[in-house]
Amino acid sequence: MMRKETNRKYGYRGRRRFAAGDAGAPAGPFVGVLEKTRSGFGFVRQEEGRDIFVSRSNMAGAMHGDTVQVDLLPEYLWQRNKEGIVDKVLVRANTEVVGTFQRNKKFGFVVADDKRNNDDVFVRRSDFRGAGSGDKVVVKITRYPEKNVSAEGKITEIISRCGEPGGEIKAMIRAGGLYETFPSRANAEAKARSKEPITIDDIICRRDLRAKNIFTIDGASAKDLDDAVSIETLPNGNYLLGVHIADVSHYVKADGPLDREALKRGNSVYLLSRVVPMLPKVLSNGICSLNPKAERLTLSCQMEIDSKGNIVGHEIFESVIESKARMVYDDVSDMLEKGDLQLIEKYSFLYDDLVKMAELADILRRKRKDKGSLDFDFDEAEILLDEDEVPVQIGIAQRRTANRMIEEFMLAANQTVAEQFYWMQYPFVYRVHEKPDTEKIGALKAFLAGFSIRLPGNPDNIHPKALSEILEQLEGQPYENIVSTVMLRSMKKAFYSTECEGHFGLSFRFYCHFTSPIRRYPDLMIHRIIKAWLSGSADEKTLKKFRADAENAAQTASVTERKAQEMEREVVKMKKAQYMENHIGEVYDGVISGVTGFGLYVQLSNTVEGMVRLDSLKDDFYDYEEGKYRVIGRQSRKIYALGDRVSVLALAASAEDRQIDFLLLPDSGRDARRMENVNVTRI
Repeated sequence: MMRKETNRKYGYRGRRRFAAGDAGAPAGPFVGVLEKTRSGFGFVRQEEGRDIFVSRSNMAGAMHGDTVQVDLLPEYLWQRNKEGIVDKVLVRANTEVVGTFQRNKKFGFVVADDKRNNDDVFVRRSDFRGAGSGDKVVVKITRYPEKNVSAEGKITEIISRCGEPGGEIKAMIRAGGLYETFPSRANAEAKARSKEPITIDDIICRRDLRAKNIFTIDGASAKDLDDAVSIETLPNGNYLLGVHIADVSHYVKADGPLDREALKRGNSVYLLSRVVPMLPKVLSNGICSLNPKAERLTLSCQMEIDSKGNIVGHEIFESVIESKARMVYDDVSDMLEKGDLQLIEKYSFLYDDLVKMAELADILRRKRKDKGSLDFDFDEAEILLDEDEVPVQIGIAQRRTANRMIEEFMLAANQTVAEQFYWMQYPFVYRVHEKPDTEKIGALKAFLAGFSIRLPGNPDNIHPKALSEILEQLEGQPYENIVSTVMLRSMKKAFYSTECEGHFGLSFRFYCHFTSPIRRYPDLMIHRIIKAWLSGSADEKTLKKFRADAENAAQTASVTERKAQEMEREVVKMKKAQYMENHIGEVYDGVISGVTGFGLYVQLSNTVEGMVRLDSLKDDFYDYEEGKYRVIGRQSRKIYALGDRVSVLALAASAEDRQIDFLLLPDSGRDARRMENVNVTRI
């Protein structure tokens, strides 16, 4: 009894904590989800109020993602956040862990690949199941960790053997709860649907566009072609733009095994050499893909657009097309940018249409920019892998004329479809991007002032045009990318909703995702709603079901999208670090892309980003000035600030930790080369 009471009142190392009922204690205990960091400490997230910091020694066996109950320490012991101690774990988030097996003779440990799960899982020899050291495995937890006692588990699956190509990405996919294969019932449905021929009955109730000059433009490696385009000039001089989207809803029936699996996935996930598709490949790369010279069922949005970029009329209808060509971004761009005569001759039957499309895309882009649409034109990495999935080259992905052209056409179609169904007051799934928080815009104004840039307007009612004009002013400036990055970080994340609340970044009042039903579930949901309206079958019972389904689709897809984006970023970080493992000792020019209290992030011209730790700057002690995005030497008054150009030495890299360490060099402007006779040690 005495021990129980003592534990209620005292935390680790005798720190007194507040318990429910203590005099003067804050309201509590507090309940929330624990988010641990790679360093072992964590935060209990609160819907209202500041998050609660929990040190590594006060976890009481809680793992990343667990729902926990915490008691607060006395306020005088807090650092910057509220600080607490885990009292109990209410809900365990993990029943299994994906990681690397480290085997000994009589026992082993699984070290989690997700470094936030920094609790190794002990495995008895009888539970190895043939796993060897270095294998990527799944371990089922049989006993959760307690204070000073490791978790224990049994290996249930060997994902890949030590050194197997692509093993890291396979493990990330499995750890994310994703599967490249599909459940048997979903697979069976997909195979059956893929073998169904397009019949006269399918075509007779659709607009026949097979004779039209319709074609696709995609990346060279794309296999799931879900959008095609066409263009004509009307007698009044206006453009008639056609955006034709694969009718995936014809093949994926609502509430069936395939539909339930697609909703669960929410979207396809693209991880460099691997794709975790939303739909089985027999559909996504087969009957639903708008492959050339093949009849395909589509939903078309046809827009009449005047010379100023105004959409003065439109139609949405079911159609059947036959793509005349499978065009590639680079080929189209070479024709339009360089006048490549060989390609122009090869695609002479499309060239005039491509020229018209380029004209229209330019008009649409100018109109969008005039309204204040933000275009964060960041450099994106293009990572070339060898046959063993080892990165051998990292460059900048090209965003050329053809890429921008297709972007404009998809934006126009998405906006048009969203506006029509908003005014019809149909249940729908919109793409929403809210205004930035006042506090973040205030911080952005202060940051811009450091570059002598004035952001006009009230922070609590900022207009995207004000931000867009600043991006235009900065075009070509050395710190353009840095300012754009900080501006983007001040924005909220876009999400799906059944409420049409506009898209701040695009400066659109109405917006949705209609153009990619092969790889995004909200688009598939929208297609079902459109087809019900077109067929006249949208009675009150149907609309009621659509409302519930749309709400479910919006919530699910918002979650799966964030998960996919995080996984895609992690794979890119891992491959960049793996690439730099083979370039230790080389010198590069870069730009300071981030400033923190513990170091400077430096981005190289190929988008690789690494850390210069402040404790590696031996010439002075540097203080961090958060609001000014810089550090300054106490004695020398030397400043390293966001946007500064510097030279760095590649000091260390770890693909496993997704970490790259740089050493700052005193001189700048040198080309990347091997540093000979440089005596360096790992920091």
